[in-house]
Amino acid sequence: MNTETTPLLRNPLKEKLSKGEPVFSMTVRLVRTIDIASIAYTAGFESIYIDMEHSSFPLESAGQICMACNALGVTPLVRVPGLDAPFIAKVMDAGAMGIIVPGVQSADEARAAVRAVKHAPMGIRSFSGAAPQLNYQSLPADKTIRELDQASLVVAMIESRAGLEVVDDIAAVEGVDMLLVGASDLSAELGFAGQVEHPEVHKAFLRVIEACQTHGKAIGIGGLGGRPDLVRQYLELGAGFVSTGNDITFLSGAASQKRKQFV
Repeated sequence: MNTETTPLLRNPLKEKLSKGEPVFSMTVRLVRTIDIASIAYTAGFESIYIDMEHSSFPLESAGQICMACNALGVTPLVRVPGLDAPFIAKVMDAGAMGIIVPGVQSADEARAAVRAVKHAPMGIRSFSGAAPQLNYQSLPADKTIRELDQASLVVAMIESRAGLEVVDDIAAVEGVDMLLVGASDLSAELGFAGQVEHPEVHKAFLRVIEACQTHGKAIGIGGLGGRPDLVRQYLELGAGFVSTGNDITFLSGAASQKRKQFV
């Protein structure tokens, strides 16, 4: 075996998507401790993503959870608030295996996300030395960069009318691995807030799926946690990544169900 070309760093999420296998993800907005990594693993989730867009999540906690996930083979992604390259670099340096960028509306924005995640020559990310994703192994700089860049994921969210109109251009950007449809915001933008089964929302999903299939990118679906029937439909149409819901709704739902058992 040629150890020079065999990656030291594996991204189980990326590998499953490349094989056409579905991946189910749990969103983390509430829990700040590494216990959530073990809970996700035991529940059977292949991935989690830490939502730093819609929470007050501190970077230190996000990094600790990412490292715990990596040890368990649960791929950790982080949804960043926006295209702040220095912040994205910090997220990656803390242990994330990729980022999710909300509200991408142009190919230029998608390219900016790729540049923030990748090192030169593809990107502008500064080399930080030994990386938590590699268990802080001391490797030659070029090998560390190669390992991190081949394993990292860049996910662009399509959740606006503007993004939908140029989805083909976004899907064509080199270095973007997946387009993730945000059904909640997208349905609102299209004038049918919360009506994820509306024909116009369905047409939007199909448009994203077609763009991804044309350019060989993975397809993610979000905002459909309460509609497993729609999730199954889009999986059959080619989707691979499913954002199932977040820890707040999981806890609230289970707590409500438990309380109802005691009249």
